[in-house]
Amino acid sequence: VQLVESGGGLVQAGGSLRLSCAASGFTINSWYMSWVRQAPGKGLEWVSAINTGGDSTKYADSVKGRLTVTRDNAKNTVYLQMSSLKPEDTAVYYCAAPRTRLGLSSTNRDDYEYWGQGTQVTVSS
Repeated sequence: VQLVESGGGLVQAGGSLRLSCAASGFTINSWYMSWVRQAPGKGLEWVSAINTGGDSTKYADSVKGRLTVTRDNAKNTVYLQMSSLKPEDTAVYYCAAPRTRLGLSSTNRDDYEYWGQGTQVTVSS
């Protein structure tokens, strides 16, 4: 069972990236899915979450209007489209499956059943 993130990299401020999170060993269609990030020297910050059907999403105020989470249950994959990136978006981005709906915006790893290895996003000014 694993979640594998990809799509990170170095981008200039104002640029865009699309992160992918591919699940294996389990099917995501019955799981809420979340994105959480960790900037250098800082704690975990919840970024976004999406419900099982993909028709309901939530965002942290810091990314609202710039990041969009989607999912393709047929491909067992979750995406995070990132635009108008800022240097403060620099972080390792993790996708995760919360154990319950109550934990979908948690910054406590214990609230997640599955957690990816992360992908680095670096935004230069």
